[in-house]
Amino acid sequence: MKNLKKILALLLVIAMVAAMFVGCQGETKTTETKEANPTQGDTKEPEKTDEPEKTDEPIATETSPVPLEYEGYVSELDDEGNYVRADDEEIYESIYGRFGELMEEARNAATNDERFILYAQAEAELLDSATMIPNTTRGGAYTISRVAPRSKPYVQWGNDDDRLHSLVIADQFLTPAERDELLDMWAKAVAGEGTYDPAAYLTEKGYTLQTDYTTTFGTAPVTLDWLNTSSQSDTEITVNCVEGLVEYDNLSQLQPALAESWEESEDGLTYTFHIRHGVKWYTAEGTEYAEVTAKDFVAGFHHMMDTKAGLEGLVGAGAAEIVGTDDYLYNGGSFDNVGYKALDDYTLQVTLNKPVPFFMTMLTYSIFLPICEDFYLSRGGVYGADEYTAAVSSDTYTFGKNTDVSSQVYCGPFLLQKLQADSEILCVKNPNYYNADTVTLNSIKWVYDNGENPKATYEDVVKGIYAGTGLTQAAGTLDMAKADGNFDKYAYISETESTTYFGGLNVNRGTFGLESGACMTAKTEQEKADTVTALNNKNFRKAMMHAFDKKTVNATSRGEDLAETNLRNMYTHPEFVKLENDATDADGHTFAAGTFYGELVQYYCDQLGCQVNCTDGIDGWYNPTAAKEYLEAAKAELDGQVTFPIKIDVVYYSPSDSQTAQANAYKSVIESTLGTDNVVVNLIEATTSDDFYACGYRAANGEAGNFDMFYGSGWGPDYGDPCTYLNTFDHAVDGYMLKVEGLF
Repeated sequence: MKNLKKILALLLVIAMVAAMFVGCQGETKTTETKEANPTQGDTKEPEKTDEPEKTDEPIATETSPVPLEYEGYVSELDDEGNYVRADDEEIYESIYGRFGELMEEARNAATNDERFILYAQAEAELLDSATMIPNTTRGGAYTISRVAPRSKPYVQWGNDDDRLHSLVIADQFLTPAERDELLDMWAKAVAGEGTYDPAAYLTEKGYTLQTDYTTTFGTAPVTLDWLNTSSQSDTEITVNCVEGLVEYDNLSQLQPALAESWEESEDGLTYTFHIRHGVKWYTAEGTEYAEVTAKDFVAGFHHMMDTKAGLEGLVGAGAAEIVGTDDYLYNGGSFDNVGYKALDDYTLQVTLNKPVPFFMTMLTYSIFLPICEDFYLSRGGVYGADEYTAAVSSDTYTFGKNTDVSSQVYCGPFLLQKLQADSEILCVKNPNYYNADTVTLNSIKWVYDNGENPKATYEDVVKGIYAGTGLTQAAGTLDMAKADGNFDKYAYISETESTTYFGGLNVNRGTFGLESGACMTAKTEQEKADTVTALNNKNFRKAMMHAFDKKTVNATSRGEDLAETNLRNMYTHPEFVKLENDATDADGHTFAAGTFYGELVQYYCDQLGCQVNCTDGIDGWYNPTAAKEYLEAAKAELDGQVTFPIKIDVVYYSPSDSQTAQANAYKSVIESTLGTDNVVVNLIEATTSDDFYACGYRAANGEAGNFDMFYGSGWGPDYGDPCTYLNTFDHAVDGYMLKVEGLF
């Protein structure tokens, strides 16, 4: 997820739509954005620290002189008194200029360590801009489950975490002690001290293993074309039915999949993959259709770039660096010049512009999956971006329709046989899958759950319909588990993950209500302009972000005891990478080998005077004293430019008790810290999940975002390098998540 890549998603999910603060829902809940899928693993208590307050320099106060001429962006009304949206490029450059420069330097760095240091400087600039605020990650929640930890692919990035073919499921809930034993076995296996066989362990303990897995979904796939989407709610289903070149196993080791072997050239520019012979494509009913060849990987890659679904930027500059891709995508170049070629039916060659140390980690992401070229063409498929745009709107294009499982063919461990958007999705084991003996499940079923009745879902978990669930205060499931004894016997705290959920301030708003008339703002034209003007003031943004008491908002769903466990304060997972060697930055500061990336970011935040504690598991942003100081500085700068209070629209999904509680808590903490004479939070009710998603997560672009503050997006890394996060805010490489800030 992205995740979702991911995309976010990232954009990257309710507990359906309550994902940002509800977090992990155990082995059965999936949530929207670049997230989803069950969390398995050990209990991890994040370190909690009490940091002394830092002084951010310089902070203006009410005694500071007011500039004679305000140099920031001011939104003005047109001659008819209507709000006018600004130029995206102008706003982006004023906020992100230094961030973009550092990202470009990092892309041209000579070594991994040099690149990580530059990325850390860029991330510090991103956090200091206060346009986005990392909030939570998945996991860190009380959970009960029958699923053995780490029995599916275990990796922090890509789509492999959504692949369920190796899940080991018991007929009863596992105890925390049993989980600890399994995780100890896993750790030893990773270290080369034995094997990890959770099925044998559970069988010896007297459990009966289950071969049918049922979970929930809140948003059905809008397409079965895994290359025409940036949403995890689409790919989390389909990746179980298709296979790529390589795949991580449950020990985090990269293994051959449809590429049975590969070579890398000495200069790091050419990768040659040897495709497994005899693997077939099958219809939904299991009828053999064609053999998988290297040409199918080229067809998928070509098609992915033509669809321009939001992830195509990952294959060019700043990421995969595949020859000719940027020219094809942005300059009308020929696909013949793209370095992604089938040398014969079983040999795929990929050529890069420059060595990419993390290239192999990218190949588990959905953008590198194949499609059956013959089937695609038979369903009206074409090549070329313009040709695709014309074809996809015609009646003759029927490839990958989410209303018809026969509109796709599959080469993976499962066949998609049912997709009913408001009811059920069903995958059954593909008996002809080349590696069928390793598949532990006969079926995977997703049952629609809009998050409105979590108590009923909990009861179904207890009955054994679902394998597990998260337990939250707001949903009432925590109290239910305590009352029936399941909490004391089986509850554990799920492991936190690499997905980061965040809030974004809309610095260039273009939509103030849906076409249907739903979710309309109550603001006047002048109030619209005043809000955008204020949000383009850095001191005002910092006041908003430091007034955001994430712990209090999080506690509405998770309870006080776990209110901080899943809090995240920087965008990239702080332990995502670490320095290989001692490394010195341009100013002469040396970091020791083994320094984690989060420590680098913290150092540069401190250098900037950015008052953020980047440690996981604490509320590292909330600082009411600093918030009030920033507010006074903003008021001095904005004097005569806006009329206070500034109105901030927040859309929430009202049928969800968790979302409603979170929205009201957000309003309370912002207004109580900053004062309603300065900021008023307008809560705008979305009565359907479609309306909620349309306002934020599924907004087509920045201009379509219907909010001033949106905290329903997240991003899971697509590959093993910090730029998988940071590129999502870099306009030079299409910045997928900039739309959460109203840009592009």
